[in-house]
Amino acid sequence: MILRVIETTGDDELARVFIGELSDGARIEFVESVQPPVPRTQKWVLIVSTLKGCPVGCPICDAGGGYRGKLGSEEIIAQVEHMIRRRYPDGRVLVPKLKIQFARMGDPALNDAVLDVLLELPGRMDIPGLMPAISTVAPWGRDSFMERLAQIKSEFYPNGRFQMQFSVHTTDAEARRKLIPVRTWNLDKMSEYGERFFEEGDRKIALNFAPVKGFPLEPSVIGKHFDPRYFMIKLTPVNPTFAAENFGLAGLINPTDSKQCSEVVKSFTDQGFDTILSIGDTRENAIGSNCGMYVEAGRRAATKSDN
Repeated sequence: MILRVIETTGDDELARVFIGELSDGARIEFVESVQPPVPRTQKWVLIVSTLKGCPVGCPICDAGGGYRGKLGSEEIIAQVEHMIRRRYPDGRVLVPKLKIQFARMGDPALNDAVLDVLLELPGRMDIPGLMPAISTVAPWGRDSFMERLAQIKSEFYPNGRFQMQFSVHTTDAEARRKLIPVRTWNLDKMSEYGERFFEEGDRKIALNFAPVKGFPLEPSVIGKHFDPRYFMIKLTPVNPTFAAENFGLAGLINPTDSKQCSEVVKSFTDQGFDTILSIGDTRENAIGSNCGMYVEAGRRAATKSDN
């Protein structure tokens, strides 16, 4: 068996986390969620792991550490198939939008098998509303992956059926290295790639900021490097991860402070960017399904505190 689900946690009406064990004993997590008030029959989100652990180790993310290698394409597809066939045994998913995010554990750009998955998925199950979503820090040295990704998007997922996102978080290069402690593309390289990636009918490439207090956030810098015709801004909170707590990092986006959130949004719209404030249901924090969270990391932390 490629993947054995050993536990699930969560709520079918909001989000459910699946803990799976691979044939080599490594454990991964994957998630299904909905976005109330939009029903699952209209939009369904699946979030899969692409690595066994993550070598990047961002200090706001619990999924880093304990890196044991890359998942194969069949191991990634097995996560998708488990969630789909649990609800649609015949593999026929007539949901207008089924978003598959390669974002639970590991940066997808570090694993070429993700490209194989993008090629194989349409033929494995009947999913007319399939929309893959790639979120990456743009690791240095992964140009061949990124170029192939652009080709696959153009051929198999045109006309708004693909979501591309760069995780940026701060507008200062030195500060970004602290939040993303590996060598990555700079803003100019992201911009140049994004303008080539974008084609008529595509969704704009998202520049994701989970801004951290004390780290520079200057929308004018983004305005100098990125063209609003091709890029948009996505603002998210720093979710209450154990990593963020350990590093003493707090988010600038406060889900309970609408005035402060509006001011941050306006600072980007003033630069001409379409800007969305993406705040997940806070009930997912208890489930452990929100971005950056990892159920088993929480259990390890609880075990340490008990000892």
